[in-house]
Amino acid sequence: MADYLRVAGILLEVLLLFNLIIIAHELGHFLAARWRGLVVEKFGIWFGKPLWKKTIGGVEYSLGSIPAGGFVALPQLAPMEAVEGKSDHDRAQLPPVSALDKIIVALSGPVASMTLALLCAVIVWGVGRPVSEAETTTVIGYVVPDGPAAKAGLLPGDRILEVNRHPVTRFAGMGNMRQSVTWNVVRSEEPLIPVKFERDGKILTVEVEPVTPEREGWGRRKLRQIGILPAQTPMVAKVFPDSPAAEAGIRPRDLITAADGVPLLSLASLSEYLNTHAGGVPVRVTVKRGGETLQVEVTPRVPEGETKPRVGILWDDRGVTVLEHPNPWTLVVGSVRTMVDTLSAVLSPRSDIKAEHLSGPVGIMRIYYLLFESPDGWRLAIWFSVVLNVNLALLNLLPIPVLDGGHIMLAIIEAIRRKPINMRVLEIVQSGFAMLLVGYMLYITFFDVQDLPWRRAKAEPPAELKFSPAPTPPSPTGQ
Repeated sequence: MADYLRVAGILLEVLLLFNLIIIAHELGHFLAARWRGLVVEKFGIWFGKPLWKKTIGGVEYSLGSIPAGGFVALPQLAPMEAVEGKSDHDRAQLPPVSALDKIIVALSGPVASMTLALLCAVIVWGVGRPVSEAETTTVIGYVVPDGPAAKAGLLPGDRILEVNRHPVTRFAGMGNMRQSVTWNVVRSEEPLIPVKFERDGKILTVEVEPVTPEREGWGRRKLRQIGILPAQTPMVAKVFPDSPAAEAGIRPRDLITAADGVPLLSLASLSEYLNTHAGGVPVRVTVKRGGETLQVEVTPRVPEGETKPRVGILWDDRGVTVLEHPNPWTLVVGSVRTMVDTLSAVLSPRSDIKAEHLSGPVGIMRIYYLLFESPDGWRLAIWFSVVLNVNLALLNLLPIPVLDGGHIMLAIIEAIRRKPINMRVLEIVQSGFAMLLVGYMLYITFFDVQDLPWRRAKAEPPAELKFSPAPTPPSPTGQ
């Protein structure tokens, strides 16, 4: 019951934050329209059949039944029946609106989103953002055997300096992606990727031939990989009762730094080492606990109902994290660069990154859910809200009818022509692009659904492992 309540609580947090971001954008349009004297027909929070509605000052305010953002109906801006429903006003009878007023009202939504992004960035500056080891290092922690990087000669411990002739300062991370190893791999377009790295004080360069894994089912196309993982200290998240790890005295938040004296640079290298010593052979592991270093022996055993020996540890995928307090302006600018880089990759005909790799509402809410699941979820969610608000602002500025940038483009055309665009033509253009937008959102949602947790449930390890207590060794004869 507690798990269901926890999931329900996280879902409520996701819905509230997601809707806040969309409503803030629409509120920007609403306030600007009232300021510039435009007719505001409706202001709705959520879509679908209204649960409540009331007309105040000529504006119909409503609360819909589908918790997915909101809208503001501005009949003088552009016909939007395909999205907002049929208008109650005869547009021909409404007073004319200047092109400047249309531009101000259309621009106000993205401005509101950018303002909210900056506000969230200020909050992140104050409370901090958890940063994983992958965002603070370019050191290789694991090289997939027989993978592209292994064939090119890269080794664990190598510190990557450049990928595809772009300097890198982190292995992964969403903010300012152009400085990350992972982004420069997937963004590359040539058959070979030059990788400059440092090993034992020497600067070397190799050319790596990336591979693209096969698509799984109906999911998104996989992107380029070279078979490396960042250096990350294995951290214990949970120890199962009666497990070899529990019997050895290992505790949650312990760091496993070495196995049989071999330094560990990643969780994958630890798992690989334990798998090769799974036949009842004790493994001496080095445990770092606070300022203390311990040596303990762990002998993998087969849990009940399984066939593979395990040590009984659930690992923390994030590893060691630290709180970073980024400058608000740097955070917003980094988010802008990330969005620009993503759009340029999608628009490049030679890039493997396509429109299907973007996320819609379902994918965004899934990301929020995953963030809220972590111990510092609210910090991560506020940080992600900076990125999302910047994306919402920039995407809406694209010169596509239906979007805010389309309204601005049409207003500029109207100003150049010095007369309004034919209403019938405008209706056809707006309705046509609205249908295309709805179709694209359905297309993206199809892929987003493939990423939902229940689609991967069978591939994940069991949530609980049950071990029989270790057999007590027989007493020496005569005692």
